[in-house]
Amino acid sequence: MPTIPWLDIDKLDFPDIDSALDDPNGLLAVGGDLSTDRILAAYHQGIFPWYEESQPILWWSPEPRTVLNPQDVYINRSLRKALRREDYSVSFDRAFNDVLDGCAELSPKRPGTWITDDMRTAYRALHQQGWAHSVEVWREERLIGGLYGMGIGQVFFGESMFSREANASKIALVHLCGQIQEWGYPLIDCQVGNDYLDNMGAQEIAREKFRQHLSVYTNLPGHPVANWTMNWRYGQKTLAE
Repeated sequence: MPTIPWLDIDKLDFPDIDSALDDPNGLLAVGGDLSTDRILAAYHQGIFPWYEESQPILWWSPEPRTVLNPQDVYINRSLRKALRREDYSVSFDRAFNDVLDGCAELSPKRPGTWITDDMRTAYRALHQQGWAHSVEVWREERLIGGLYGMGIGQVFFGESMFSREANASKIALVHLCGQIQEWGYPLIDCQVGNDYLDNMGAQEIAREKFRQHLSVYTNLPGHPVANWTMNWRYGQKTLAE
C-alpha cells in the first residue's frame, strides 16, 4: 500500500503532484496546517485541502482536473429566463462569512460538510488579506445563494457554492464568469467535476496541463483591489448560451 507523506509543520514544501494517489484520486499529503502561506503555496502548485472534522488535514491534486473557461459558461433556457428577471442583485465580498455559513449548511442532500471550523478560520483570514472572495445573490436583501473561492494572479480557484432558491448558485457563477472575463481572467479551477459543473460548461484537463496553466496565469497581475466589486450584469455582454 502506498505511503502518504506527512507534511513538516515547519516547512511549506509539498510532494510533487505527480506522486498523488490514483485511489483515492489525487490524495497527495497529510498534515501540516492551514496557515495563509501554506494554503497559498498549495494553490500555486494545484493542491487544495479537503477533509472532514474527524480527519487530519488532507491535501489533494486530482487527475484529471476540472476547469471552466469563463467565456465558455453555458446558460440554458431556464437559467437564461432566471437571469433576465430583475428581482435579484449580485455582489462581491459583501457577506463573505455568510456565504461560508451557507456553503456549510447541512441538508438531506448534504448530511456532512468539509467546511470545518478550522477551514472557516483559515479562509476568513485569507479574505481579510484580499485572497479569498465571495459572490452573493440577493433577493430583497435576503441572501439566497452564492459561492466563494480564491483569486491568485489571473486564476479564480472555486471552493464551494450554495443555493436557497432555484438557480441562485448558477446566477452567482454566471456573474463571476462575466466579471472576471471582463478583467481578463482565463481560468476558473473547479477541482473535481460533477453533473452540475458539466452542465455549466466545465471540462476536464490533464493535471500536467493544469500545472502549466498555473505557472503562467498565477504569476500575472490579478484584479488589484482587495475587496472586489461586481460591476458586470447579465445582459450587458453576451456569454455563451
